[in-house]
Amino acid sequence: MIELDAVQTVAFGGLALFAGYALTRAIPVLRRYNLPEPVLGGLLFALLAWWGQSRGTQFYQLDTSLQSPLMIAFFTTIGVNASLSLLKVSGRQVALFLLLASGFAVMQNLVGIGVASLFGLHPMFGVLAGSATLTGGPATGLAFAPMFEAAGLQGAESIAVTAAMAGIICGGVIGGPAVTVLIRRFGIVNHNAGRQAPTPVADVVSGNVIHEETDSAREFNALKCIVLLLLAMWAGSWVGRGFQALGLTLPAYIGAMLVGAALRNIDDYTGWLRLPVHTIELIGNVCLALFLAVALMNLRLWELAGMGLPLLVNLVLQVGLVALFVAPVFWLMGRDYDAAVMGGGFIGFMLGTTANAMAVMRTLVQRYGIAPRAFLVAPLVGAFFIDFSNALIITGFINFWPH
Repeated sequence: MIELDAVQTVAFGGLALFAGYALTRAIPVLRRYNLPEPVLGGLLFALLAWWGQSRGTQFYQLDTSLQSPLMIAFFTTIGVNASLSLLKVSGRQVALFLLLASGFAVMQNLVGIGVASLFGLHPMFGVLAGSATLTGGPATGLAFAPMFEAAGLQGAESIAVTAAMAGIICGGVIGGPAVTVLIRRFGIVNHNAGRQAPTPVADVVSGNVIHEETDSAREFNALKCIVLLLLAMWAGSWVGRGFQALGLTLPAYIGAMLVGAALRNIDDYTGWLRLPVHTIELIGNVCLALFLAVALMNLRLWELAGMGLPLLVNLVLQVGLVALFVAPVFWLMGRDYDAAVMGGGFIGFMLGTTANAMAVMRTLVQRYGIAPRAFLVAPLVGAFFIDFSNALIITGFINFWPH
């Protein structure tokens, strides 16, 4: 058995990450349905560990002490990029879309709890297989896994990954067809057909034109972002302790996420820090990839025995529910072509990730023409605001639903 320390574990996670990239290049169907490379690579190593376990052999032992800092760093970048100034552009529609997504996340958890009750499972199984992994994706599911374990649900990490992967696949598969049926059923016409999509030339948060950076400026901005993220994580740990003192059980990243959001919105108002969105997003993506790879390599998939049928029943119900919910999304978001495309994005991130949502919407616009309002509203909600509301929803269920 290979015993790895914390740094070696992250390096091993890097190998798993590139194994995931190799899989997506070798098997086109994986890329077509936007399956995340870190998830595929980490899952490959987890399957290898499962195979060894079935034969009485443990191949490796990991030191995952850096897993939590990587996870917190990623969610801190989400907070830092969550600018309230984004609501100034199509603010009413963004708020309404967020309200619809948050309400549906609650519905996902109630359906999941119902399935758990049907099979005599812990009620938190339904929440973990609900919005924690479907709306939140694998990152949120894994981030909340320790809280679900503490609440009495065994095998939380394995359940989270299985539910998230299944959701991503279903979201990628049904999003386009569901909206196509909607477009044909209501005879929706795209009035933007024939127009060219505008080329983005400005920062989505600041509105400033993006200029090419010099090497020294790029290095300074990267260093500034890393230091500020570390400071936000430091201050966030104190915020987390404050919540604990109030008797609230919250995931480790919430404090840092809130501090990051405060920094972003102070900077929007004052312009003191001039935080570059794209650099922060890049740092967050790197942290997320390594976090997912390390977390998935350490999965104990053999703990899933006996939960396959409940997961399948839950997934079928959730997929049917979100497909039906596209109609009210279309109706409330304006009853036009942009609203229909938003429905496809809604399916994408309520069953997986924002990348899933973008892939579904791109498929639709390639066939029916551009939908500029949809590509503004859906990514803002899916990439930023739903993470905040979903974290509160999950935390509420864990803390206040009878176990």
